[in-house]
Amino acid sequence: MTINTNNLVSITETNQNFSRVARMVDRTGSAVVLKNNTPRYVILDFALFVDEGAAETDETMKTARKILKTHLAAFKELAK
Repeated sequence: MTINTNNLVSITETNQNFSRVARMVDRTGSAVVLKNNTPRYVILDFALFVDEGAAETDETMKTARKILKTHLAAFKELAK
């Protein structure tokens, strides 16, 4: 996930004006909430959250298939 520096908001600002932060998320897709000047929370558009999860699962499956293909003989031997 790439963090856009324009999407950084303090936790105080988030508490005081959450609707502004929500509009920012609607416009840009995400916002990073800072606590003590360090990134602490990420607010994501739900559609992006679902897409990120699907992409992560796809990448995991690709990696698993590659490992199984590379070491198929060893796995067959272990299965005996």
